[in-house]
Amino acid sequence: MKNNKHSFSSQVKEEISNNLNISDARKIALLSAYVRCNGYFNILNKDSLIILQTENAKVAKFIYQLLKSFFTSNVHFYYVKNKKLNKTTSYKMVIENDVDTILKKLGISFLENKISKDVVFDDDTIAGYLSGLFLACGSINSPNVSKYHLELAINDEDYAKKIIKLFLRYKTTTFEPKLIQRRNQYVIYIKKSDKIGEFLVLIGAVNSCMEFENVRIDRDFINSANRLSNLDVANMVKTTNVAKKQIEWIKIIDKNLGIDNIVNDKIRLLCRYRLDYESSSLSDLAKMMSMTLKKPVSKSNIAHLFKKIEEMSLKYER
Repeated sequence: MKNNKHSFSSQVKEEISNNLNISDARKIALLSAYVRCNGYFNILNKDSLIILQTENAKVAKFIYQLLKSFFTSNVHFYYVKNKKLNKTTSYKMVIENDVDTILKKLGISFLENKISKDVVFDDDTIAGYLSGLFLACGSINSPNVSKYHLELAINDEDYAKKIIKLFLRYKTTTFEPKLIQRRNQYVIYIKKSDKIGEFLVLIGAVNSCMEFENVRIDRDFINSANRLSNLDVANMVKTTNVAKKQIEWIKIIDKNLGIDNIVNDKIRLLCRYRLDYESSSLSDLAKMMSMTLKKPVSKSNIAHLFKKIEEMSLKYER
């Protein structure tokens, strides 16, 4: 999903980036995930470089601030405007010295896919690591769309599987992330709306979670109302179709025997009521019969009587 400043993904990322009131351990875990997933290692004139890039200005500023707060390395910050495509601006950070020190502090090896337990060791640092991953490679559908979907797009299958295990280590709640391959990427995704809401809280996007849940509640209310309306219509159609068959049975009996000549008082009365009240349900007919006969007549009694009426009509059809 492309990040533009109006997308819900960008909103979530910017909310994370505005939250500096988190523990240092969580910040380090966030940086570890972001650099591991977003950065790439390069060597220029025998000097090691780490290059980070994003199209979100607030995310770039946030990561830059974190790097400067923990490390004394030279971090060059600049932007490039793409004139050919959609004129988006890419923000780049280049770390030029003490690269090995930074990678060691963040527990990162670009040659291995492990997630350092020195960096990620409890629920708070797991939350920080997942926050960094979302900033680097995450996206989420707008809550206004019909299908809820949150994903992390990873370039390495083994690393993606380790992230799945990281979800399972989180003790406060239970997530059920799935993993699929999409072209050259391995996508970790969550589709259950309640779990997406929990993930947003986990990564510190509380306001975005509230918006997501409010839209979801409104949508679910409308869907519930629509389902109930559809059910009412379906029941009405079913009642009408059944009543038509019952009326056909009664007319056959009336033609061959005459309704007034039916011996059974209940069947005779029910035939009259069905002809007079074509759209009434079995429950309605049961109430009318109970009032007339001055004794209880249940819906199941009415269904049984109509079965008798059907059997009578079949005798005259032969």
